Amino acid sequence: MTRVRISALLAVSLCGMAVPGRVSAHHSIQAQFDINKTFSITGTVARIEFINPHSYLTVNVKDADGKVQKWAFEMTGLAGLRRAGLSRADRGGLKPGDEVTVTALAARDGSNSGLAQELKMGDGRVFKLLADQNGN
Repeated sequence: MTRVRISALLAVSLCGMAVPGRVSAHHSIQAQFDINKTFSITGTVARIEFINPHSYLTVNVKDADGKVQKWAFEMTGLAGLRRAGLSRADRGGLKPGDEVTVTALAARDGSNSGLAQELKMGDGRVFKLLADQNGN
């Protein structure tokens, strides 16, 4: 190999290392959420985002003093939501202002967030998003 080719190859290699690439890492559920700590809250839907790889639900919950706290829930991706009966096209009948009870795995960091397992709507509909530890 000529000196020019080696220099060009080295320059291209260094540029490739210097330019950060897209990292596609996926997190473990157990790393972010406590699989042994389930909780339920009731509030009103503030926002729903039907996106991949995870969808998100934000719920406004009034505390004992009447102050509103925002709770954020990670949900399964679009295919999982469709299997549960929720779709992006009709927002699964889920829209801001709707009353909902969310059953979720608690966040390990103690924040007002969790991994949604089930949604119960004010009209009685139930959407099972993830199986519990017993596979139900």
